[in-house]
Amino acid sequence: MTLLHLFDLDGTLMYGSAAPVEISRQLGKASEIAELERAFGAREIGPHEFSVAAHGLWADLTPAHVRAAFDGSPWLSGIREVWQEIRERGDYCAVISLSPSFFVELLLEWGAHAAHGSVFPEVPFTRPVEVAGILTPEAKVDVADLLCERFGVTRGDCVAYGDSMTDAVLFEVVSRSVAVNARPYLAARATHVYEGRDLREAYQLLGAARPGAEAS
Repeated sequence: MTLLHLFDLDGTLMYGSAAPVEISRQLGKASEIAELERAFGAREIGPHEFSVAAHGLWADLTPAHVRAAFDGSPWLSGIREVWQEIRERGDYCAVISLSPSFFVELLLEWGAHAAHGSVFPEVPFTRPVEVAGILTPEAKVDVADLLCERFGVTRGDCVAYGDSMTDAVLFEVVSRSVAVNARPYLAARATHVYEGRDLREAYQLLGAARPGAEAS
């Protein structure tokens, strides 16, 4: 059976941080993004409002800032190794994140078959962000369905990895899920729960559940 592994980014592939936070640090906007993150976590604002406000904070953003943010982010260990193993098995791996597409798509360099984020203008910005392109938790499922069609699999062949409420909708529709350093709400709804900083260890939790695979 071919599997499609669907990875969240913020707080999942990235330990204790998020792409907007790392981007904002490059511009000296740490306190401003922290307030937006707080408001989003408290559900005072939604993904659309968050993204429009973040776009406003990043008026001076350059490609060099984006690359520095990406390279300096606190990634889990073993991401590229896991994705290489997934590829060698004949499976697929993709990233679906509410974070900006210009950051998320850099993960294609590490071996993801696909990477989808909220659609932002090209950096440096010359246009406003289009609200229609901003992903929501529900839209993650829509993207997952498109990926299933692309790779010839079904929701029953998917494994979702996530850490927060924004991943809950996707967790509900796939056959297996891995809560990675997750909030209690999501951990209680996951097939597997992982706490740590190495994606290889989280991936190994699936060993016994995969048909034909040996447990680690």
